[in-house]
Amino acid sequence: MSVADLPKVELHLHHEGAAPPAFIRQLAHEKKVDLSGIFTDEGGYKFTDFVNFLRTYEAATAVLQTPEDFGRLTSAVLEECAASNAIYVESFLSPEFCGGGDLGAWREYLQAVQEAARDAEARHGILLRGIVTCIRHEGPEVAKRTALCAAETAGDWIVGFGMGGDEGKGHQGDFAYSFDMAREAGLRLTTHAGEFGGPDSVWEAIRDLNVERIGHGVRAIEDKALVQELVARDITLEVCPGSNVVLGLYKNFAHHPIKRLRDAGVKVTISTDDPPFFGTTLRREYEMLAQAHGWDAADFKAINQTAARAAFCDADTRDGLLKRLEDA
Repeated sequence: MSVADLPKVELHLHHEGAAPPAFIRQLAHEKKVDLSGIFTDEGGYKFTDFVNFLRTYEAATAVLQTPEDFGRLTSAVLEECAASNAIYVESFLSPEFCGGGDLGAWREYLQAVQEAARDAEARHGILLRGIVTCIRHEGPEVAKRTALCAAETAGDWIVGFGMGGDEGKGHQGDFAYSFDMAREAGLRLTTHAGEFGGPDSVWEAIRDLNVERIGHGVRAIEDKALVQELVARDITLEVCPGSNVVLGLYKNFAHHPIKRLRDAGVKVTISTDDPPFFGTTLRREYEMLAQAHGWDAADFKAINQTAARAAFCDADTRDGLLKRLEDA
């Protein structure tokens, strides 16, 4: 079995950001919305830098307007994940995209997503769980509304709470109230840090939000004490190498610090972030990392076991994932 064919666990996937361009174009056509400016001549998403990426992202997701749209999106996304032999995915969902932050509307959107996920599980054997995500550049007050939606729907399917968006806006600690609300509801916590915000943003996430996972976190490699802190606190990084390369953090996969972080004892996992935006798939991430760092099937199996243990799912689901990984 090649490394690309191994069963995989993905912990960092933005639900809307995983929408295939063809799916968004079709939806825009149905709704008579002109999105021609956000696509390249080859049909992919077009952007120049991270801020421009956020604008393209928001334009593309603007056509996702109903629970039915999100149900269709979920089917399309999980079809792509299953093609990479993902067996478990945790996806970031924002109530701001699903009903404008209204709790009643959020429940309707969530029901549509879960129904599509159950259908994909029956067809492909893939499991999906949701992490409710506030949007950093929308500010702390909007995040409180998002956290309420998360707390009210926490359970076996909504398993976590996190934060994405522009790391240049505000500080991690500005959102402590929302993270405390989610924690009290029994949700597990993660946040984006150490991507564009540098090592200081990771320190903030650890100190001010007390998260157990960090989205990206790769800039921690620039601070030896921070690397040691991640190991000591047993914090897992949701690493997205292809995303980091495309957005210019690193020249290529060989220069990416995922191997140095792992060699230092940091728990790392492999994800795709917003795969169609970055021209990647989970299969491609494995192939590129194997080529760049000499990792073999045993390395990737160990990384997937790390991901399964760091997953926010219940214990029975985790045990099932570990068994599937071991049997493979």
